[in-house]
Amino acid sequence: MAIPVIIFEDNVRLRQSLEMFLDDKVLFRVKASYENCLYAKEAAKEHRPELVIMDIDMPGMSGIEGVKAIKSLNPGIKIIMYTVYDDNDNIFDCICAGADGYLLKQTPPHKLKEALKEVMEGGSPLSPSIAGKVYKHFQKQISSTTHEEFNLTSRETDILQSLVRGNSYKTIAAELFISIDTVKKHLKNIYLKLQVNSGTEAVAKALRDKIVMI
Repeated sequence: MAIPVIIFEDNVRLRQSLEMFLDDKVLFRVKASYENCLYAKEAAKEHRPELVIMDIDMPGMSGIEGVKAIKSLNPGIKIIMYTVYDDNDNIFDCICAGADGYLLKQTPPHKLKEALKEVMEGGSPLSPSIAGKVYKHFQKQISSTTHEEFNLTSRETDILQSLVRGNSYKTIAAELFISIDTVKKHLKNIYLKLQVNSGTEAVAKALRDKIVMI
């Protein structure tokens, strides 16, 4: 069954392009799209999406507030930020609000669809440049005197390190010569050991606690 999606994007042409590109009735079904997120919570109640694509800069209310509104209704709804903004404040405000991924609008269409599939499988896709900023941010905050042992295997560490670099499941699998299903199994174990619930949280903890370094 196709995954129900709603889109929040104030650029009319881009919003229509996203609708046409994603609404294939096989992987995704676009239930609705909006030029702002003033009524994001109500839209989520009405259409019951499993996935939301959210711009940041929209009239009336920011996409960051839209994320908070939707997550307060149902934390299980996956939200991908799709934006031109790559500054630290927006990135970390979105992550703190509960966004499950952060993609720049320069992302090629096939990469966008791949990222949307990945987030529905439990991943937290980040554009490579965004992953780099997340790394640098936490690198500055890392204490040089503390490190907790999480008992990750060498393979789990390799996978976590690749995730920190912003790589997709497909790329991780190719790098390590394993299947995507094997990557997913390892990530479940990694999340359990790190006591986190998502790839974004895993990346943050990995960098904060010096579990991996780039």
